[in-house]
Amino acid sequence: MAKNWWWGRSASVDLHGCDAKLLSDPKAIARFVRGLVKELNMVRVGPPEIKRFGHGKLRGYSMMQFIETSTIVAHFDEQGGRAFIDIFSCKKYNAKKMGVFCKKFFKASEYKVAALERK
Repeated sequence: MAKNWWWGRSASVDLHGCDAKLLSDPKAIARFVRGLVKELNMVRVGPPEIKRFGHGKLRGYSMMQFIETSTIVAHFDEQGGRAFIDIFSCKKYNAKKMGVFCKKFFKASEYKVAALERK
């Protein structure tokens, strides 16, 4: 039987009351992910993939960034002023610190962080 060892941390940040201009600007989204990776002392692998797609009210930007230790994925709702950011990494990091950084960058009025240890 395999040992039960730590694999990584998965954290989700939900932001509400964000600055819609930031949520709808791909250059701002690219600055955000570069800053987040730096803040958490991680290493990006290639550029972020930032795409705008969807239909009606669900149309907006999504972003994915590979990092040496896994990925950062985000979805932005400019009409609702919301952002949903997920990071998975086998390198330990402070999920609360990530949430504070995200809240500050997108000028959110409120945020929630949920973290899960993966084994």
